[in-house]
Amino acid sequence: MKFHQLPLRQLERHLKPHSTPFSPQLSRPLSTTSHPSRLLSQSSTWIGPRRSPRFARAYSTVIPASNLLFGQPVHETHPHLLAAGELTPGITAQEYHERRAALCQSLPPDSAVLLPSATLKYRSGAVFYPFRQESNFLYLTGFSESDSLAVLKRTGDEFGDYTFHLYCRPKDPKAEQWNGPWSGVDAARDVWNADQAGDIGRVEGLLADALKGVKKIFTDADLTKYGVPTKFGNLVRSAAPNATTAPLKSHVNVLRAVKSPAEIANMRRAGQASGRALTEAMRRPWKYEKELAAFLEYQYQMSGLDGQAYIPVVAGGPKALLIHYVLNNGTLNDSEFVLVDAGGEYGTYITDITRTWPVSGKFTQAQKDLYNAVLRAQRSSVSLCRASANVTLDKLHQITENALRDQLQQLGFTLNGDAMGVLFPHHVGHYIGLDVHDVPGYPRNVILKEGHCITIEPGIYVPDDERWPKAFRGLGIRIEDSVCVDDDSPLILTTEAVKEVGDIEALRD
Repeated sequence: MKFHQLPLRQLERHLKPHSTPFSPQLSRPLSTTSHPSRLLSQSSTWIGPRRSPRFARAYSTVIPASNLLFGQPVHETHPHLLAAGELTPGITAQEYHERRAALCQSLPPDSAVLLPSATLKYRSGAVFYPFRQESNFLYLTGFSESDSLAVLKRTGDEFGDYTFHLYCRPKDPKAEQWNGPWSGVDAARDVWNADQAGDIGRVEGLLADALKGVKKIFTDADLTKYGVPTKFGNLVRSAAPNATTAPLKSHVNVLRAVKSPAEIANMRRAGQASGRALTEAMRRPWKYEKELAAFLEYQYQMSGLDGQAYIPVVAGGPKALLIHYVLNNGTLNDSEFVLVDAGGEYGTYITDITRTWPVSGKFTQAQKDLYNAVLRAQRSSVSLCRASANVTLDKLHQITENALRDQLQQLGFTLNGDAMGVLFPHHVGHYIGLDVHDVPGYPRNVILKEGHCITIEPGIYVPDDERWPKAFRGLGIRIEDSVCVDDDSPLILTTEAVKEVGDIEALRD
């Protein structure tokens, strides 16, 4: 694919007679970003049945794209969400092309990538969860519909030498009346820039042609289960019987781990709004965990985010010792801490924040002492989130654990044996991006460089046990920020969430 960024063109759709405005039958739809060859013919008409030469007549009904419905927002229908040229918030068609080109260039000759979409998940009976696209599929296509298959085929050695096939559901007015709109095959080609697009229902006959000449297929889809070929495995074997297969994940992880400026901007927007929501929550007294959780989700939506990035932890008192407590149905007592691990997302890019504060708004001396111990370690490790520090996530964990050990010993903790494993049982951080725990399988022993985005989240969880100083028993504290590694300084994506003792207490003054 030789892709060039082109000026925005207004989408138009040409309706066939008798199609409805709800779900038009698309002839050659125009796109915000297309191949140069598609600029040559931008209008078409429908030629009615020829009764005789005398009655031959052309009909054309043109409606603006803003009046149409797609399976996801596009600029013409949602200019409040997408700028011209963007396929998803903040991410342009050009960037999606460059991701595909970089992936294909990293693979061996005569290879292809198969990316099945996610499937709709059901909560119970006919009640389904909101659809969430498979992350690698989304990262490489920007297409957010189920029942789809993307194929990338390397065609040469130069950057951009690949073809992009996208198979999806064709337009179906009757089905869309019940299930909501989807984008259709023409839009896959002309909006999402597939070189070839087709009906997913006919993929058995289309895939063999797409994989012609391919010797190695990269995919993370299940080809077998319990030793038996899956339906998808049989499809691949039938389409390319002589091709070998290999996992795709590690190749995409290398790309996804280092964020582009546009990705960082999305994560910064999510971090900023989420941090403000948390700070606003600290201003207020709360009686119930669920009310605090609901307030945060409301704030995310009202600030322009997509919603919450994950089920939050809102843990009052000793429940903070449960790392992933998500029941959020307890009461909050003024004499205790509340630990909140929560964040929103924007354009499917997440933020991850944890703050711990006294429900009353004022720290007791013991709360303040232990809190500041965690905070000092956290600030020190955040300062090392820069390429010039030449550290890995694993190294940051060691540094953080050592800092926590020193702080705790000053508070009178005896730290023999497995003490640190009890008090600080989790890693100091993880990668973030499209997923909360991003690029699964990407190692933590990689030297951090500009564009890596991680969390720094030291925590101390003191069991109610005579082994520990009495004043601190039952306290759980975690302080977490999302941080982007820059060359010589960290970019804290969540700085709006206050964390200094004086700043937290001042919120209630």
